[in-house]
Amino acid sequence: MKTKAAVVYEPGKPIEIEELDLDGPREGEVLIRYTHAGLCHSDIHVAHGDLPCRTPIVLGHEGAGIIEEVGAGVTRVKPGDKVVCSFIPNCGHCRWCATGRQSICDMGATILEGNLPGPRPFPNTGPRGEYGAMCMIGTFSQYGTIHQNSVVAVDADLPLDKAVLVGCGVPTGWGSAVNTADTQPGDTILVVGVGGIGINAVQGARYAGAKNVIAVDPLENKREKALELGATHAVATSEEAMELAMELTRGVGADKGIITTDLVTEAQVTTTFHTISKGGKVVLTGLNKLDLNNVVIPSALMTLFRKTVQGSLFGDCNPTTDIPKILGLYQSGDLKLDEIITRTYKLEEVNEGYDDLLAGKNVRGVIVHEH
Repeated sequence: MKTKAAVVYEPGKPIEIEELDLDGPREGEVLIRYTHAGLCHSDIHVAHGDLPCRTPIVLGHEGAGIIEEVGAGVTRVKPGDKVVCSFIPNCGHCRWCATGRQSICDMGATILEGNLPGPRPFPNTGPRGEYGAMCMIGTFSQYGTIHQNSVVAVDADLPLDKAVLVGCGVPTGWGSAVNTADTQPGDTILVVGVGGIGINAVQGARYAGAKNVIAVDPLENKREKALELGATHAVATSEEAMELAMELTRGVGADKGIITTDLVTEAQVTTTFHTISKGGKVVLTGLNKLDLNNVVIPSALMTLFRKTVQGSLFGDCNPTTDIPKILGLYQSGDLKLDEIITRTYKLEEVNEGYDDLLAGKNVRGVIVHEH
């Protein structure tokens, strides 16, 4: 069958729209009709060359849609199911899945190589030969043949234009605060960067019972959105946040600091480290180039003050259980999704969508697929 997709041929070049040929599902695979895709920052990391990835590649790692067809041996979903894609697949039986750490499932090791598990080539072909797919799903496409381990069935009455966000950005931010930072009632939590991930770290910290949630972002519209969705304070710089945290805690410091910026810098890490209290934790959720050494902290203070610096992937969530759980919080009104979607785009407007993201206009943008 034919599918229209947004493709990157070379880092640094604009995203292009092409018509590709798509093969149907084999054993363990499903054919999905994507209805929506989230404009998440990691795709720009690929497009700009910050993350090494094979090319040409179909972008998009946040998606939702309807299962159209299933291959032999598929047990997780059936035709007609509404699903949210998990940007990291989960096999359910490797060491990490078996110990409740699906976010680091062994199947996730090759998500930037553009192949399906196996690895078998992604079943997209076009004018430039075989095309890979971002995170094994390539959601910037009308249709995709993907592995069943990359989809999670959701309630039939859920609106997919909102549920799509729970494939990456929402659990990554929410889980960074709730799981990785282990926010406790009464805590003072610092969230550095209020984009699609940071806004959900704000929501997660507040829901977990933080007394003070300090959001840091240079853009006024992002600070306003943070205050609307749970932050108790919002400032423009990390230096202001440090002063405020010390004031609010009578000199003790923030309990946890979560860095959710587009590109994590040395200055952000160091300042956040000095803002947290003794026994506190810095959670690194944002990314940067893989070969960039950007964590510079005094190890003596880390030892003497028992501070922790910890990475967080997918918010330490288990997608098969946490995607439905988080969507349940949306259904009950405890988590806001409608309010964080700034604008929707057609697939052909994907470059405009990312221009808006990089300009700071959007908290979240969503592609609405047309068939």
